[in-house]
Amino acid sequence: MFGFLRKKKKKYGIPIYVSEPTIIYHTQTERAALKIIEERLNSNNFILPSEYGLKPTHHMIKDAEIFVAIGIVGKFTSLVVREIKTAQELKKKIYTLNVARKGNEIYYDFFEGIPEDMEWLNEEETNQLYEDFRGEEFSGFMKIFLGDRRRQW
Repeated sequence: MFGFLRKKKKKYGIPIYVSEPTIIYHTQTERAALKIIEERLNSNNFILPSEYGLKPTHHMIKDAEIFVAIGIVGKFTSLVVREIKTAQELKKKIYTLNVARKGNEIYYDFFEGIPEDMEWLNEEETNQLYEDFRGEEFSGFMKIFLGDRRRQW
């Protein structure tokens, strides 16, 4: 409720660019992913696209030492795919965080590199994935998987 009064956490560690699907911007899933990345890589010095809305941020990848790609249910969205390609061209160290759901449980799998079984979606496939998440049949699923968009846990 009074998130604006919350004291900002001091940034530490190396710069990390976090490439994430727009569907998880400002969700509980995003907060949980950032916590895992911070614990695994000992840094909370994130370059986070969700802080810039829908403005392009791929030019900021060059400022990071590490690149973390977030996939959902074993898939990279088209935006994340484009940013992975940029990170590869810049020879950045790449990690993957895959967010998956089994029953009512959410799992976060963290890998060094990019697992071969991750599916790389194009724009059309990404739009279809988002439609599926937003569809009637997934109304409860989306809230369980992504949480609602409230700023607090």
